[in-house]
Amino acid sequence: MNEQDVRDIDRSLYDFKDDESDFYRIREGLTRETVLQISEEKHDPAWMRDFRLRSLEIYEALSVPQWGPSIEGLNMENIATYVRANTDMKGSWDEVPEDIKNTFEKLGIPQAERESLAGVGAQYDSELVYHNVKDEVAAQGVVYTDMESALTGDYADMVREYFMKLVPPTDHKFAALHGAVWSGGSFVYVPKGVKVDIPLQSYFRLNAKGAGQFEHTLIIVDEGADLHFIEGCSAPKYNIANLHAGCVELYVKKNARLRYSTIENWSKNMYNLNTKRALVEENARMEWVSGSFGSHTSYLYPTTILKGDRSHCEFTGITFAGEGQNLDTGAKMIHTGKRTSSYINSKSISKSGGVSTYRSSIFIAKGATGAKSSVDCASLMLDDISRSDTIPAMDVRTNDADVGHEAKIGRISDEAIFYLMSRGISESEARAMIVSGFASPVSKELPLEYAAEMNNLIKLELENG
Repeated sequence: MNEQDVRDIDRSLYDFKDDESDFYRIREGLTRETVLQISEEKHDPAWMRDFRLRSLEIYEALSVPQWGPSIEGLNMENIATYVRANTDMKGSWDEVPEDIKNTFEKLGIPQAERESLAGVGAQYDSELVYHNVKDEVAAQGVVYTDMESALTGDYADMVREYFMKLVPPTDHKFAALHGAVWSGGSFVYVPKGVKVDIPLQSYFRLNAKGAGQFEHTLIIVDEGADLHFIEGCSAPKYNIANLHAGCVELYVKKNARLRYSTIENWSKNMYNLNTKRALVEENARMEWVSGSFGSHTSYLYPTTILKGDRSHCEFTGITFAGEGQNLDTGAKMIHTGKRTSSYINSKSISKSGGVSTYRSSIFIAKGATGAKSSVDCASLMLDDISRSDTIPAMDVRTNDADVGHEAKIGRISDEAIFYLMSRGISESEARAMIVSGFASPVSKELPLEYAAEMNNLIKLELENG
């Protein structure tokens, strides 16, 4: 950072508060000074500082996207773009401050790490507070660390090569916002031929009110390697808007496989404007498993670029929109390689006036001969005041392709409820069983404990509306 940049920083941007625990935040709003302050906090190299400033310029020049629900209730002047607890990242749960540790223990993170995970990263607001990877996984050459350590350490060149190349700041306004103020997140590199037998997980908790979380996840699965990565998200409910505008970039090299599973349980004051994208090379396989159960408004459309010949992608997702929620979700598949294939299986549930919109896009390039794509979306409406829409788009530029789309909408039948009640099951339990059965294509793709978490979230949504 040069002398002029240092002089430009307004020290009044600092804001220390002390309520349940000490934390540090940069004041609300988005200016050149706030971006420079974040860059200084992160000890960015010069290229990243310049990248942030260019992203800010792009953000200011772009309009809000028109392809999703209204986000008029979101005012960036009221959002703190950087908040961190007054603690450094720890390598042991025992060293994490007690109040933060208690939050993650209630979410079951330490137990999951002990029983079924190869490594865990836990982010609280804008920074990781805990990170650990099992010795046997590290011995295989697997790199799993926080983004800042990768950026300023041994993997700086790799970060610079891949960072926001799949999701450039010019992509849309919130990608540019992310490029300007990103903080935290995970960096993963799996070497050639290495198969990680048990999952890695990152968990993101946005705990501060009126704040944004902008974590960046960068995963590179090298040739012939195999990885399952799990991401969990949650936040407490406040009476003012919070914002999540993270970014996920996934690189799946030749003959590799990556499964990326997400369970999002944001609070209903959250604007979830996340961007996720994968690039899949020859004979490689990408699998998305997604469960979305929170937020006031969502824009969420994981995108896969099937670049390599015979590459394949599957997307399996479920969305639950309750009272006051407008969730605009779906998936995009871009076929450019020959004999590529993709399959989308999307489920949505609407209740108590919730709005669920499925938005898909299939693009098959002129040279993507032999491509196959199938889309299956189903909606379950639990009352007569909710809404469900399907907005598919297909752009096929070759005659040598096989593309199909099927959409279904339905409700829980009175006959099914009566049958289960006649077997001694209460009406509420009967409804929960039917909805859980509807969601089973997603839950069966998750590890057992995460499937149980998802079913519990469905049960809570049914009880609370």
